[in-house]
Amino acid sequence: MKLERVASEDPRELLRALRGAVLGAGPAVALGSAPELPEEVPAGTGVVLTTSGSTGTPKSVALSRSALTASAMATAARIGEGHWLLPLSGGYIAGVQVMVRALVAGREPAILAGRFSAQAFAHATSGMRSFADGAAVPRFTSLVPAQLQTLVDAGEQDPRAARALAAFETILVGGQRLPEPLRERALALGARVVRTYGSTETSGGCVYDGIPLDDVRVEAHDGELRIHGPNLADGYLGDPERTRATFVVDADGSRWYRTGDTGTVIDGVVSVAGRIDNVIVSGGVNVSLDRVERVVQGVPGFADAVVVGAPHERWGEAPVIVATSPASLDEARAAVEREIGAPGRPDRVVRVPEIPRLASGKPDRRALTELAVRED
Repeated sequence: MKLERVASEDPRELLRALRGAVLGAGPAVALGSAPELPEEVPAGTGVVLTTSGSTGTPKSVALSRSALTASAMATAARIGEGHWLLPLSGGYIAGVQVMVRALVAGREPAILAGRFSAQAFAHATSGMRSFADGAAVPRFTSLVPAQLQTLVDAGEQDPRAARALAAFETILVGGQRLPEPLRERALALGARVVRTYGSTETSGGCVYDGIPLDDVRVEAHDGELRIHGPNLADGYLGDPERTRATFVVDADGSRWYRTGDTGTVIDGVVSVAGRIDNVIVSGGVNVSLDRVERVVQGVPGFADAVVVGAPHERWGEAPVIVATSPASLDEARAAVEREIGAPGRPDRVVRVPEIPRLASGKPDRRALTELAVRED
């Protein structure tokens, strides 16, 4: 099957490409910034989505048509069908799935193009006036927590923004941890928020408010969450070794995705504790703290700095610099943005008389993280 790269960020162009890739005869669609991809992919491939991954190393996730549609139909079975609004980038799995859900339902999604704002969201929502058999078609959308906070902040002051929030049958919120105070504020405005958990490798969110979608199983294996279901990716294009390490087959022949997250499953309810590796999710983007630290240590005055992650009201999590000497936070933020991108910019600096270390001489990252959280 042919693989066609879609470089445009125009959601309408992406939607046209996805219609052929998922519902038609192809070609498969390549999204993201992979420098090299093959011209041909296995039959049945719908989308190849290149992400930075938890290590910061690009990986091209191959998603079959059947995995994408299975996820979309499971979502419809859980929350219902209707008219979808796309306020997310189509270059990420959450945006892709909004479009796939709309395509599977046979209804064009509404599109919020350009810069996200409460005014733009309210305007797009007001235009979603679809009817079937004389009744209004339910409205659905998907947001990241930073977008939800923008809407909640506005909704607490502007009745029009509050009405837009309350107009949706369900608002899926994923990509990073949703702070409980923000969820409560959204609920107070009438928003029906559902927290989702998943990744590109699972065709997007597959656990809703802690409960896996139909035909999806989640288990904790040695503390790591693993996911099984028809929504799993085929693997990483051109990287069979990583595919074998991440998608494992048990003694019963069931195929599982190793999430890299720690957590528990108790009485069928999934709870996610955090990443196994040294990575945070800031604004829905994976940020390697090791990469941020390497850049920060190159800034004058931060040679001994350690970078840890801490909760952030808007972005979910953010890098925090812990250092013993005074230096310029602005300079460090600029350096990180140049090398890694805006999501990696440190939020603040915590000054300490000395860096706590383990017996091995390595920084005690757990103690430093606790310090950063305490100093917030």
